[in-house]
Amino acid sequence: MFKPLFFRRKIGQKQRAYNETIKQLFSKTMDQNRRTILKTGSAAGLAASIPGIIKAQNSPDQIKIGVIGCGGRGSGALGQAMSADPNVVLWAIGDAFEGGVKNALGVGGRFNERMQATKERQFIGLDAYKGVMSSGVDVVLLCTPPHFRPQHLRAAVEAGIHAFVEKPMAIDMPGIKSVIESAQMAKKKGTAIQHGYCWRYSPANRELFKQIHSGDLGRVVSIYGTYLASPVAPLSNATKKPEGMGDVEFQTRYWQNFEWLNGSPLVEQCIHIVDKVAWTMNDEAPIAAIANGGRAHREDQSNVFDHYDVTYEYAGGVYAHVKQRQMMNTHGENIHRVICENGTAVGPWNVFTLDKEGKKNWRFRKEKDQENNMYQVCHNEFFAALRAGKIVNTGEQMAKSTALGLLGREAAHTGKRITWEDYWKSEEDQAPDDIKFTDSFPVAPIPQPGRERKQTKPSRA
Repeated sequence: MFKPLFFRRKIGQKQRAYNETIKQLFSKTMDQNRRTILKTGSAAGLAASIPGIIKAQNSPDQIKIGVIGCGGRGSGALGQAMSADPNVVLWAIGDAFEGGVKNALGVGGRFNERMQATKERQFIGLDAYKGVMSSGVDVVLLCTPPHFRPQHLRAAVEAGIHAFVEKPMAIDMPGIKSVIESAQMAKKKGTAIQHGYCWRYSPANRELFKQIHSGDLGRVVSIYGTYLASPVAPLSNATKKPEGMGDVEFQTRYWQNFEWLNGSPLVEQCIHIVDKVAWTMNDEAPIAAIANGGRAHREDQSNVFDHYDVTYEYAGGVYAHVKQRQMMNTHGENIHRVICENGTAVGPWNVFTLDKEGKKNWRFRKEKDQENNMYQVCHNEFFAALRAGKIVNTGEQMAKSTALGLLGREAAHTGKRITWEDYWKSEEDQAPDDIKFTDSFPVAPIPQPGRERKQTKPSRA
């Protein structure tokens, strides 16, 4: 059985519940009654200015969390959420497979008595999210394969449950529009949404982007970003679907290999680079995208490309170039360069700026006791905001960054120059929400630029 790989760093011991970022994110008080915020998030409560929900990180009031999708990123997010606040408890677990539930139990077990997801609150199957949502959780971590993200976010918002939403947010435009609708619903209900675009929480990269946006480097001229890596959990031709197993179950077990589940490597993995393009451009929409892509190495039963080369065209003659590759035995690189009139900003790992002559004139220096794990910072800020009665909602921003990735994917798959305006009219829905493990779902053809591609649809006896 496939077990997703994930990168885990040690969690820092010292955390700042109320750091400068929180002060910047929230310019006015939006305090609410604790149970209103944690359970209902009503719009009426937003109009009131009353004491915060929970006054401090060491408050005895519990925040009950549930996790849906317990692979690598879900397990990581769970550990970070539990570490963000000493009174967060793991209340419910949901995963399509038993192995995912065991992953979450292993993480939760590290927190002793705060692991309270009893047997009756452990749910398995494609509808496991329903059990988690109805279990009494205050916050849910949405970490399944991205096909399911719009459906799960809508369920959380309708239930008045705050959500951490892992990237990417959807795998097609109908999903993007659903996420935006859910974000707008959440604003009216006072329900918090925190995205998982982790680099936006990196202290080093936040300082780097301050350098870019301050104007000290001059106008942005062009952007260059790469994500050159090995394949993620590739499905070999030797792996056969067991007798009696439905197509949907088999493909879900190996979701990194199928576009309707992961949205493509560009959207699932390289979306971090794409999001940094959006961040550089202050989340302004591009004019259009042109791209190349294909399968140079892969000869397996998947239908995803192993390389992309995308150029986004922005107003003012700014072009952003994004390159991705997933191939064995090739050069690895993950870099983001912003070339400006008076210098260059470089990240995301070794973070510094160069002057016009190419000399380094600034680099990031970590503050003493500063939490530098971007994944942990994300959850620290989310739970600190909830404790302070602040309602963060990054839903529309996160949807638009995902849409930027989808725009590049479609430009590569079709071989066409696609405008941002035209892509928002797309009605291609790669898979319905009401699928079952036993459904027959033939793998969609591999895209061929310049040729029409017909999507397959699931069916059941």
